[in-house]
Amino acid sequence: MHNILLVEDDISLANWVCEYLSEQGFNVTHVARGDLVLEVIKKNTTDIVLLDVMLPGLNGIEICRLIRQHEPSKKVPIIMLTARADEFDEVIGLEAGADDYVIKPVRPRALLARINRQLSHNDIIENKLSSHLVFGDLTINQEAKRVLYQGKEIELSTSLFAFLTYLALHAGNVVDRDSVFKALKKREYDGQDRRFDVMLSSLRKVFNDDPQKPQKFKTIWGKGYLFVGDAWQENLTPDTE
Repeated sequence: MHNILLVEDDISLANWVCEYLSEQGFNVTHVARGDLVLEVIKKNTTDIVLLDVMLPGLNGIEICRLIRQHEPSKKVPIIMLTARADEFDEVIGLEAGADDYVIKPVRPRALLARINRQLSHNDIIENKLSSHLVFGDLTINQEAKRVLYQGKEIELSTSLFAFLTYLALHAGNVVDRDSVFKALKKREYDGQDRRFDVMLSSLRKVFNDDPQKPQKFKTIWGKGYLFVGDAWQENLTPDTE
């Protein structure tokens, strides 16, 4: 469960944002004043900040700069909430260290999409910096070339391991066949070679992913493959035979 810090002095707006995001599975902490933000971040794990621009105590731009100064080595994603659509807010906010911005009135699904994009991007960066890729019950050790699923070691061929790792490194993003061929076979996709389609079927079998209704490995027709990073927490036993 990701932890969201919402900094918003409009109580009505804050209440429905908290309620909506909680329903989507997030843990939301609400702060109504800008001068309280840094203290909350120091005391709690924060995965993303939703930050209003106009706030009592300190404004959003000042808070954004303080967050970046406080945690220069860990870049917590910051999405600014602004009632102004002009370039000034956008430029100043991004220069202060914001990653994105949403213009009020806030649309729930649009806000959720922005949040998921930032969290997915951050997770991918953190995974790339680590030799271990962790998604729920799945752990991929890139250095040792080992895969653990639900506490059990999974034996994979070299090519299946490489394909699984490549997909996991791009979790939440559709990768096209041409990109896969260039990365793993060092050549362009010829439009006919179906080897990675077969390998995806093999991974589904190994990890008990129903080919009729796949949750972990999806084929996006006409586009490519999708590794679903949040689909690996379950109580199933993988079929390794």
